[in-house]
Amino acid sequence: MPAPSHVPNDSTATIVIGGGLAGLAAAAFLARAGRPVTLLERAPTLGGRAATADRADGVRWNLGPHALYRTGEAMAVLDALGVSPAGALPPTAGAAAHARGRLHRLPAGPWSLMTTTLLGLRGKLAVGRLLGALPRLDPATLAGRSVADWIDGTLADPRARELLAGLVRLTTYDADPGRQDAGAAVAQLQRAFAGNVLYLDDGWASLVDALADAARSAGAELVAGVAVREVVLADRDGRAAVTGVRTADGRLLGAGDVVLAGTSAMAAALVEADGPAGVVHHWAAGARPSRVACLDLALRSPLPGPSFVLGTDRPLYLSNHSASARLGPDGVAVVHAAKYVGDGAGSRPEEDERELEELLDLAHPGWRAKLVDRRFLPRLAASTAAVSAADGGLAGRPGPVVPGIDGLLVAGDWVGARGQLADASLASGRSAAEAILAGVEAPRVADPPAALVA
Repeated sequence: MPAPSHVPNDSTATIVIGGGLAGLAAAAFLARAGRPVTLLERAPTLGGRAATADRADGVRWNLGPHALYRTGEAMAVLDALGVSPAGALPPTAGAAAHARGRLHRLPAGPWSLMTTTLLGLRGKLAVGRLLGALPRLDPATLAGRSVADWIDGTLADPRARELLAGLVRLTTYDADPGRQDAGAAVAQLQRAFAGNVLYLDDGWASLVDALADAARSAGAELVAGVAVREVVLADRDGRAAVTGVRTADGRLLGAGDVVLAGTSAMAAALVEADGPAGVVHHWAAGARPSRVACLDLALRSPLPGPSFVLGTDRPLYLSNHSASARLGPDGVAVVHAAKYVGDGAGSRPEEDERELEELLDLAHPGWRAKLVDRRFLPRLAASTAAVSAADGGLAGRPGPVVPGIDGLLVAGDWVGARGQLADASLASGRSAAEAILAGVEAPRVADPPAALVA
């Protein structure tokens, strides 16, 4: 197991646990400010869910369909770090909607809305009014209201409601409109329509590599292949405080601050359930993940059908990412087909895979004869915790500073009130670093619920 070459054993050092987007951003901002920082990642490579698999045939597969919002929090963080992602917008011409076993033109503008067979006249007028009003909506006024309630109160036409629900699934990866927060969903829709997204050349590993380079060049030490067993706490003037971490092989690494940059379950696994750290377990217990069943394909091109398909009456998605991004050798298309399966409970992988194959049969007849490679991921985690209306939307998410414990912070796609998915990951990593540099003291917290105490 590799070892960090140096971890200062004093209160000026920070240890970041987790080498995904949030951890890399936190390490980069801390190092740029002159803070001694070491990042530890248990996997053999950096990246987390942003990792990219290099296949023997030259194809590069992300962990399911990934897109970077061009006007989101992520781009602001990357710009501050001098990282410029290379990629292109997905084509909108010829995009299709899938409903009741047929493909229709996906409304992406006035002409496609007028000519689509997906909607009748009443539905077209209603969707047109909604899209015209969307930029002026204030997401804050919808916080705490469910997406299902908002859609039902906004559109009377059933197929128009299906289309809007499909667009929300597409932009948030959340397939539970009864619990999803409408304010966060509207903000995400606005972001998508305002600037679209990028599919990244060479996969999201190119983004991970650029962030890692930014952190290393500023002086951060990034170590993969080191698992952490626990965060070590001590009493300091009557308050719980971080003193370091203990690795899986028993080494004690001292630090004044620790950033848990991963899932809420990972954060909870590294702190005790009793005492002030019980709040982290409370966050993990309340997290509702969003998952997708994903069929990744490498197919000989050209492909005859649409490069993008959105399911409206069923939670399906299909996109030829190599129509925009460089993801494999010439003559090979990289296609992601996905089914949004909520938190994964009750999903049946065999049925999900068959449903995705049927979508491919409809969109790209004869695709099996073009098959170069395939991979099926039955319950891929798209986000750690979907934004809940019951918690008040994004404002109800945890902040980076863990209450009751000096020097302990969290970061990830479930942390902070700024954005979702990669936007939230990168923004929360930056926020955690800024809190450390500003010397933000952890607020006091009441004892966690008794049910959470081990």
